[in-house]
Amino acid sequence: MQKLTNKEEEVMIILWRLKKAFVKELMVEIEGDKPHYNTLSTIVRHLEEKEYVAYEAFGNTHRYYPLVTLEDYRKRFVNSKMVEYFDNSYKSMVSFFAKEEKISVDELKEIIDLIEKKK
Repeated sequence: MQKLTNKEEEVMIILWRLKKAFVKELMVEIEGDKPHYNTLSTIVRHLEEKEYVAYEAFGNTHRYYPLVTLEDYRKRFVNSKMVEYFDNSYKSMVSFFAKEEKISVDELKEIIDLIEKKK
């Protein structure tokens, strides 16, 4: 699975939410500065080349849909960031979020409960 650019990831997040979409439908969902239609179309074609999306043809237009699930992408992304930023240590990652106050004690307790239920 190839790495996505920020714009490609933004498009994929929209496509995962919509399930299927034409480029014009993706354009409507983009927040902030919208790219030119041709630019967005190029981004989607790059996603197709990277085998993240496929399409159904309707005459000259294509309706795109994801080939990679959000869950599969999330696993790959989190695992790569774990290695890259936290020396492959979940403890380091959770400690980081706790120190940054991005995770509460109650949330940590919920995580511990989930882990204990898996045993």
